[in-house]
Amino acid sequence: MAHTPGAALVELPPPSTAVDQLDPQSPAERVGAAFLVRHPARTRAAYANALRTWSTWCGEQGLDLLAVQRAHVERWLRHLEERGRSPATRAQYLAALSGYYAEALDQEVITRNPVTRVRRPKVGQDSPRLGLDRDQARDLVQVAEHASARDHALVSLLLYCGLRVSEALALTAGDLGSTRGHRTMQVLRKGGIRRELPLPAPAAHALDDLVAKRALEAGPEAPLFVDTSGAALDRFDAGRIIRRLARQAGLCTAISPHSLRHTFVTLALDAGTQLRDVQDSAGHADPRTTRRYDRGRHSLDRFAGYAVAAYVG
Repeated sequence: MAHTPGAALVELPPPSTAVDQLDPQSPAERVGAAFLVRHPARTRAAYANALRTWSTWCGEQGLDLLAVQRAHVERWLRHLEERGRSPATRAQYLAALSGYYAEALDQEVITRNPVTRVRRPKVGQDSPRLGLDRDQARDLVQVAEHASARDHALVSLLLYCGLRVSEALALTAGDLGSTRGHRTMQVLRKGGIRRELPLPAPAAHALDDLVAKRALEAGPEAPLFVDTSGAALDRFDAGRIIRRLARQAGLCTAISPHSLRHTFVTLALDAGTQLRDVQDSAGHADPRTTRRYDRGRHSLDRFAGYAVAAYVG
């Protein structure tokens, strides 16, 4: 099957679509649809982006998606590396390809998975990005508070609650409540699990201001975070907001919504919170993920050589 350069591999199927309801026009699209539809929405979007990137590259190289070999996959990974894609991104892209071709093998449209023996990119144990320190976090919150109720609430949820940006943007007024004296929110966590989380006072106050503004314009099930036209924000919109606020706060480092989640973890540990509690609050399935956020921040301060020098000297 010749593949048109630049064409998307497959359109994203709706979350409720069953595999037997799919009717793509080509074997490559049928495989892609069947593979993607089995994943939760956020994973599906990430994998679809990876497959579109792969599909576009194959089209530019004149390659048939269902006739590629391991050498083609390895060439593509080198191409991604040369374009500055991180090992973590390349590993995620390769995971998408592996799943796609495993599905193609199951459907018997190929006889061998070209990804099987491709060496996975090595992802470092430490997070390459650092969070903000306490003073920087305060400056950012102050700038956001003066910017708008929406910006203040967004920064507060990411910084004080450690939410993923997708979790924050999915919130509605109907997700807010109280339990046993705690202000709470119902958050749809990674993997489709809904969980009730408490709201620290600064985040609760910021959300109250936003809800008071939004209640005049929309009902309890409408998204809290919208643009000037009333359309729900996506993660790219949120990224632009955070970068704008960071510039206004005079922060020179590259800041993203994930930087504030990272900051939540590092500042919680700095404040003396137990690692297990931070892990649970951040929704990390593995404590090693939480530790990755912390090690890079203090690796110099905690170098054992300082203790040895002081002890010997």
